[in-house]
Amino acid sequence: MINGAGGNNIKAMTTNFVFSKDELSPDKPEGMVGFFDIDPDAFLHVLKNNTIGTVVPCRVFGRQMAEVGEGGIINFASMNSYRPLTRVPAYAMSKSAIVNFTQWLAEYFAPCRIRVNAVAPGFFVNERSKAYLGTPESGLTARGKSVISHTPMGRFGNAGDLTGTINWLLDDRAAAFVTGITVPVDGGFLSCSGV
Repeated sequence: MINGAGGNNIKAMTTNFVFSKDELSPDKPEGMVGFFDIDPDAFLHVLKNNTIGTVVPCRVFGRQMAEVGEGGIINFASMNSYRPLTRVPAYAMSKSAIVNFTQWLAEYFAPCRIRVNAVAPGFFVNERSKAYLGTPESGLTARGKSVISHTPMGRFGNAGDLTGTINWLLDDRAAAFVTGITVPVDGGFLSCSGV
């Protein structure tokens, strides 16, 4: 099973990259959203979407796998699982929970020969990312330039870049003794200190 639960909500995001005293002011700039302004319901929605959205399929399909005594589950984590990115606290919190849950579930399911792993994609080109990051063809946003400058391979990923890792993790022979890990597929993003 490939468990691709994921999503964010703009109401659970800040506009600030770091705290500013302006966000405490009754006359704060229009449109400024600091940590104290985040909609708690939107924050909770992101947490539920990403965590419970992973738990439920693992229960449904995990039961079927447990009945036959074998299987493989891949959960989707994120770069946010390891390194919280600015502006997205709920998303970062929920995706770090996926790494922990993957480890927990791997140990729990080991007696019934279900292997549970995760992948942590870096920055990939898709319709949503184009708005935040831009593209090399149309021009990169400031955030996109920052991502590329912190990605040693110097590019965004594409869907095909995940295929090899997913195929390996689901292969009962090639990855027979692999469970409870999260594999970064990130062009080296996690290895780059930015210094």
